[in-house]
Amino acid sequence: MRIRNTPWRILYLYWRLYSQQLKAMMEYSADFYIMVGSAALTQITGFLFLWVVFSRIPDIQGWGLWEVAFMYAAIYVSEGVGSLFFEGTWRMLRLINMGELDRYLVRPVPLVLQIFCTGIGMNGLGNIVIGGSIIVMSLTRMDIAWSAQHVAMAFLLFVSAMTTRVAINLAANCSGFWIRSSGNAFPIMIHNLGEFAKYPITIFSQGLQLFISLVVPFAFVSFFPAAAIFSKAPWSYWGWLGPLVAVYFVFLALLILRIGLTKYESVGN
Repeated sequence: MRIRNTPWRILYLYWRLYSQQLKAMMEYSADFYIMVGSAALTQITGFLFLWVVFSRIPDIQGWGLWEVAFMYAAIYVSEGVGSLFFEGTWRMLRLINMGELDRYLVRPVPLVLQIFCTGIGMNGLGNIVIGGSIIVMSLTRMDIAWSAQHVAMAFLLFVSAMTTRVAINLAANCSGFWIRSSGNAFPIMIHNLGEFAKYPITIFSQGLQLFISLVVPFAFVSFFPAAAIFSKAPWSYWGWLGPLVAVYFVFLALLILRIGLTKYESVGN
């Protein structure tokens, strides 16, 4: 009998797999506090750097402190969500190189779901807490005419940004199907491109702007959502394309995974 993977069943399976990983992580409480603390300290240090910079200059091409702080925090929050809930994408290289993907392929559970729950990055909690606090501070210090529609769209942009970030991580780590080496640095290289999206992309060259907007759309994680929420013309109109970009990149990541599976040869020798 074929098992139907309904949305409720997928959520249930995700929670069961995730909770087992969480139990294993919590056995080492010292690691938990160290990882959360280090992530929080990194964000606080970065925010203080922004504070010092803006104490010397009024704005960066029309973007003030709290607007840039929003973009800065959005990148860290998306990174935190990816680490805390979808850390398994970063374990794919090991799964592929060690042949551990075999046992996932024979289970009657969606492969992507199993990959997501392979690990938990507790440092993500620190990124979410501190980054979320900076975002709240940014929104409360800006003159925004909030309405029910504006709140709903802001929430949709937030979900789209998080989805896009996870899809980028998944697509980048699928490189392990082609680059069969434990030293594969391609996912880290893609991850580091997010550093450019911590600031207004208008300060970079036209080519780089297009690259992090269309090819690896980190700009839709931070810059374009900020432009839409803070009504920064002409970029605000592009911000509302965030949901479409998220859907497109999820489809692209799953397509890359599917093609990569055709190249998978288990351990081999």
